[in-house]
Amino acid sequence: MKRRAYAGWDYWAKPVPGFGDEGARIMIVGLAPAAHGANRTGRMFTGDRSGDFLYAALHRAGLANQPLAASRDDGLVLCNVYITAALRCAPPGNKPTPRQLDRCSSYLADELVILRPAVTVCLGSLAWNAVLNALRTAGEQLPRPKPKFAHGLECPLGLTVLLGCYHVSQQNTFTGRLTEPMIDVVLRRATAIAASSPMC
Repeated sequence: MKRRAYAGWDYWAKPVPGFGDEGARIMIVGLAPAAHGANRTGRMFTGDRSGDFLYAALHRAGLANQPLAASRDDGLVLCNVYITAALRCAPPGNKPTPRQLDRCSSYLADELVILRPAVTVCLGSLAWNAVLNALRTAGEQLPRPKPKFAHGLECPLGLTVLLGCYHVSQQNTFTGRLTEPMIDVVLRRATAIAASSPMC
């Protein structure tokens, strides 16, 4: 269902691909396209408040040429960053099912194998677990017990280093669970890991 504010938009309303610098050493993984954000615009974290928070942080970190993302043709360019999600389609009620996540796991696994990011920033526990599942799909041997998500946690694996960050949802940013200084620290650490990691 369209919102009145977007009545004039032709919604993308199909799977949303990842995007960014194809030579990126940093991958950012979200949960799923927002119903009136990426599902409307066709680009991850574009056209919603979560994206406003994320792209402002990427701009502060020198990883994006501008702090806002409104549409696919707004001139946004990412440097050393590729953004994707665990799920490619907007889930009903913004709540992905295990079956939906499982069906999209191979796409995320392919991105990880092709891009071979030095560091993968997982926005929230669902993205963290989806990346672990995708790595297993790609043949990675995971440690046991499986590492649990925590904000700021680093988990070096064979293909990439996982770095946890609370999701940039309004539920987190409006309540102060995730603040600008907190995400800035994560992005600085991701940049440092990427800079110190040898190119494949």
